[in-house]
Amino acid sequence: MRQTLAAVIGLEIHAQINSKSKLFSGASTEYGSSPNSCVSYFDAALPGTLPVLNKYCVKAVVKTALAFGCHVNKVSTFDRKHYFYADMPAGYQITQYRKPIAVGGEIDYIIYVRGRHKKALFHKARLHQIQLEQDSGKSLHDAVNNRSLVDLNRAGIGLMEIVTKPDFTNGEQAAAFVREVQQTLRLINTCTGKMEQGALRVDANVSVHIPGEPYGVRTEVKNLNSLKAVQQAIDYEVERQKNLVLNGVKVENETMSFDTTNRCTVPMRDKERLQDYRFMAEPNLPPIVLQEGHSTSPHMLSIEEIRAQLPELRPLTVQRLLGYGLSAEHVGILMELGLHSTLIEMLSLSSSEPETVSKSMYGFLYDNVLKLAGDLKITEEDLLRKVLVKDLVELWSAVFSGQITLLSSRAAFKKCCKKRDKKSFSLLLNAVMTLSYNRIEPSDAIRGLQSYLHSVM
Repeated sequence: MRQTLAAVIGLEIHAQINSKSKLFSGASTEYGSSPNSCVSYFDAALPGTLPVLNKYCVKAVVKTALAFGCHVNKVSTFDRKHYFYADMPAGYQITQYRKPIAVGGEIDYIIYVRGRHKKALFHKARLHQIQLEQDSGKSLHDAVNNRSLVDLNRAGIGLMEIVTKPDFTNGEQAAAFVREVQQTLRLINTCTGKMEQGALRVDANVSVHIPGEPYGVRTEVKNLNSLKAVQQAIDYEVERQKNLVLNGVKVENETMSFDTTNRCTVPMRDKERLQDYRFMAEPNLPPIVLQEGHSTSPHMLSIEEIRAQLPELRPLTVQRLLGYGLSAEHVGILMELGLHSTLIEMLSLSSSEPETVSKSMYGFLYDNVLKLAGDLKITEEDLLRKVLVKDLVELWSAVFSGQITLLSSRAAFKKCCKKRDKKSFSLLLNAVMTLSYNRIEPSDAIRGLQSYLHSVM
């Protein structure tokens, strides 16, 4: 029966808006500030203070919604969601419950993990809505002194809550989807995507059922702050629920957290007792009204003007790379590992037609960047920060024209990247052109390069 049980997973992604001030106040959003140093009177919920909506935050949410193909509502409203925690001093959160700023949309994402998958897998997930809301503060639990401390620096920072349909069946799919969202938010500069700083947090709703029958009771795993945690927490919770069902035990509707040390989910509180948030319309904020065409007032935001500011989005980049003659598997690898922009820039700097050299450049990047990043145990993005793209093009040209061998270029590339600066890579170019490695044994080439670099560095 275990094989007949299917998992149903939906995600709620909380992305902090990349703005300098908070959603309803002028307090700073700078990360790492000393505790309670970025708190306005409104953030502290002092009586008589009123919210003032941050126009940039609205623009950022609209921009995000357009990037994900959502329908942007011309009129949206705010609501109060009541609950009582020490890090929510007002006793309620200002959010969008009844009329969010955007609905619908879908996101294409790619699953590829080096060493695990032979080829890239393409998937699609639907969005339910995107809403604008304020973040809470942060509670810090001091177990040694048996006390809890509250830092309100985060309270009131603008959040985009991206809610998906239940379109995932395992943790690997969910983690790949979150990575796609993270990369897109960084591309359009509406969120830093730094999960280690809490700028991107994920809640996962998980249930299991027999296909064709109603969904089972779901649990919510909250505050997942890394891609690894997203995958591990969901996979563990799916297996936990399957074991309960197989043993005839009822799955409880609970809110869970993920214990990263023991790699298991643990109950936080009973969700059934906290269903009534007593939503009510926010009386101190008017509706958000957006215009379709060009803005007729400096106080209005135009949907079309924001759309015009979008860069080339990732789905269009995929189509462009496919048009250059690359296979879907190669494009998937480039997109997932963040090498697509480097390849496109290399193609733009090359004098050759993209269709004739794209496969050669892909092979060059794969052999020199992908494999070397694995050897050095760093990410491909970190490795590419050490080099200039124009130098990569020149080195590829030397290999492509037969001036040097691929094996020699790889050995030289590895040595220079260990120097950790872009100047070293430029010296590499001089070295390979000066020594002219064509048809020289790799061992002799490496010794010659070492001697040359030692003399100039």
